[in-house]
Amino acid sequence: MWIKRAFDIAFSGTVLLLLAPALAMIALWVRRDSPGPAIFQQERVGRHGRLFRIYKFRTMRAGADAAGPQITIGADARITRAGRFLRRTKLDELPQFANVLCGDMSVVGPRPEVPKYVALYPADVAAQVLSVRPGITDLASLAFRDESALLAQSADPEATYVNEVLPSKLRYACQYVQSRSLWLDLLIIARTAATVVASPRRARNP
Repeated sequence: MWIKRAFDIAFSGTVLLLLAPALAMIALWVRRDSPGPAIFQQERVGRHGRLFRIYKFRTMRAGADAAGPQITIGADARITRAGRFLRRTKLDELPQFANVLCGDMSVVGPRPEVPKYVALYPADVAAQVLSVRPGITDLASLAFRDESALLAQSADPEATYVNEVLPSKLRYACQYVQSRSLWLDLLIIARTAATVVASPRRARNP
């Protein structure tokens, strides 16, 4: 829908412009907190199965993604001090507004997965989920906000993710694709913003 794309461009451009000073400060903090680049890039699967590089503020030690699982589990030892705060508040996702401007992502849409997990999608589900641009936030992001803590309770986190979490995320993704609208996007954005604002308070009062 051209209306959705116009909204994505206007919304993302405004966010990046207004938050430019904050983004610069976060980037400096990440660099000072641990050696390595401020921005982490990873290959994800986008619309129609096209691969792209997703951007995030780095929250793990440089090169840690190659030294462990592609999912984070509880108090993952690879996560830096700055990374713990950025992950809890979801500020690590802010660079993805650049992905939106480039056309690889949308503000709202199914979260993009790594090729390893996309290969597990049933064919009919993959056709639905990959028919739209992936998003920065979606229904599954709200439902599984504490995903790493959930996986930490499992004896086999990878199996739990593949057999329980991923299928549930795909159901949310299909639900979104079938009922997507600008109004639904605005609702998801509002709920995401409310959750992000509440994060620091929830962390102080567990």
